[in-house]
Amino acid sequence: MKPTRATRTAAIAIAVLCWAAAADAKTFAWKVAGKGGAVYLVGSVHLLSNDFYPLQPPLDAAYKDADLLLEEVDMAELSDPVSQMALLSKGMLPSSTPLDTLISPATFALLTKRAEALGVPAAPFKMLKPWMAALTLVQLEWQQAGFDPQLGLDKHFYDRAKADGKTTQGLETSEYQLSRLDGLSMEQQERLLAESVKELDEEKANMKRLVDGWRTGDVAAVERIVLSELKGEPALYQRLLVERNRNWLPKIEALFARPRHALVVVGAAHLVGPDGLIAALKAKGYTVEQL
Repeated sequence: MKPTRATRTAAIAIAVLCWAAAADAKTFAWKVAGKGGAVYLVGSVHLLSNDFYPLQPPLDAAYKDADLLLEEVDMAELSDPVSQMALLSKGMLPSSTPLDTLISPATFALLTKRAEALGVPAAPFKMLKPWMAALTLVQLEWQQAGFDPQLGLDKHFYDRAKADGKTTQGLETSEYQLSRLDGLSMEQQERLLAESVKELDEEKANMKRLVDGWRTGDVAAVERIVLSELKGEPALYQRLLVERNRNWLPKIEALFARPRHALVVVGAAHLVGPDGLIAALKAKGYTVEQL
């Protein structure tokens, strides 16, 4: 069965991602040079396992060479209890309109069956908006497959940077990030939820293909998995990837004026494809080298 684009969207949004690669394999990292400076770009997998550590030497070297870490969102914001509650509330429904009153009985039945298969009660999902329910299910699947957000590449670099006294920043706020999904119509949200549930079994197989492609720097494989179906949903493709990449590009270009190197860590999907950051930087004349 062919995976649907909605499943890809859910995986990318939380995830949209051991080390046993051959010696000549590349990593999912690039050094970009131009205008007097250089920046490291790393495509992140947001949930990983212990098998990925220690990191490949080029990733470790890029971190050590940088004095500034930029990620999609500054994780200091995500760890703040007040911010956490505010973000959680974005994905919650009013008690007067539970999820089963907003989506079709068929979609809610799919959700209930899958939650039970995962060993979690379905009742709490009634409090969630469809997009949040979809992301929660996908994350549960990743975690049951052995992947942990606490071991994700973003968290790894952030913890190291804080311990080493390096500066950390975010390219956008977590509120803006979630607004990309929260601003979807209810019809789009329900489709995302229904298709995500239907294709979770197929997504398990894609998890391995995705991380295998990531760990060997196989850009074509990662692009094929994370972008091929998403492009079929133009509105989602624009909201989740294109618009955000355009917002980030001038912020990344400003880093080339710094005397030291910066390390930019964003979801791997943001680096690949014709609308990815790597293509945009090449088009602007920067020298790009995959590490």
